[in-house]
Amino acid sequence: MEPLQGWHLPLLDDPAFLPLQSLLQRSLLLALPDRLLTSLTSHRSLAGQILVALERQGLTRQQVLGLIVSRRLNRRGTCWQVQHLRLALAIGEDASSFSRAALAADLLRQAIGRVKGAASWIATASSLDTPRLATLREQGFQPQRTDRLWRWQPPADRPAPVPPADLQLRPLNRRTAPLLWHLEQATCPAQLRQLLDRRIEDLLEQSDGRGWMLVDGVRNEAVAGVRRLHDHPGGGEAVELSLHPAWGHLLGSPAESLLHRIARGGSGLWLRCEVSDEARQDWLQSLGAEAQGEAVLMARSVWRRQEGQPALRAARRIEAVLEQLQPRRRPLPTPSGPLGALPAPRSPALPLAPR
Repeated sequence: MEPLQGWHLPLLDDPAFLPLQSLLQRSLLLALPDRLLTSLTSHRSLAGQILVALERQGLTRQQVLGLIVSRRLNRRGTCWQVQHLRLALAIGEDASSFSRAALAADLLRQAIGRVKGAASWIATASSLDTPRLATLREQGFQPQRTDRLWRWQPPADRPAPVPPADLQLRPLNRRTAPLLWHLEQATCPAQLRQLLDRRIEDLLEQSDGRGWMLVDGVRNEAVAGVRRLHDHPGGGEAVELSLHPAWGHLLGSPAESLLHRIARGGSGLWLRCEVSDEARQDWLQSLGAEAQGEAVLMARSVWRRQEGQPALRAARRIEAVLEQLQPRRRPLPTPSGPLGALPAPRSPALPLAPR
């Protein structure tokens, strides 16, 4: 198990790794300046992590059995995502399902162990991929929600709807990023929001500044927004569409206008929608989007329970105070005051001896 290096690329000829070739090459090109920046400053590395599992065959030949690609989800590196976990298809003929599961678990364990300072990890897996879901559970991941994936291709013969006149259409930039950040915080479940630990600068970095929002000018509040997440291996881009809970009526032409705005050159967009959100699924289907299966979002928290330390120290201080109040062998000193000022009792007088 070792980090990805340039000489690994010719070995990644298995069909399972071919869709990731551009991602792997780009990661290698960005790794050198990142290491240089990290060595010159005290900042933590901003690059992702790619590990490959190698098997030696003879003295000179090696085979890549699998790889894992993980990346930061915020600048502080407190939340990381398992972006890809791939095993070579060639080992399926010679290895049992148990050994494949053990290899996947080892890759995942190594990736988590090599990242310092991460408080949580995020991963997704197909709802039909039982071995992958079992591997994630064994490593402490717990399901957060189940999403249905949709692929939407902007129709060439259909013009983009016009945004509502009572709302302002604004692009995502440094001035408007706080508005979209507050919108996403309002639509994200509390537990997942804590695990992601996302701030405004993280939102801008992840989306490359590409996004649009509809703003209520009276309250200066974003009520609907869309932003880029990442390039999708299936072509196109994955985007995040957010609607304020109190503005559900925007799920129609206003939301469609945002999708048209962010679509580049007619490229397809990938959206995720909770399986329990039937209204959004019906709307996506009416737009002509195609369902592409379901994915389970899972998370693993590695917080150290530091919050218990102050409580433990306080309990020890109280225990020390109570211990001083407990009766001891040494008597307590005589209290001062009226009782303490009383004269001590005199001992009986002894008879005088005769002269």
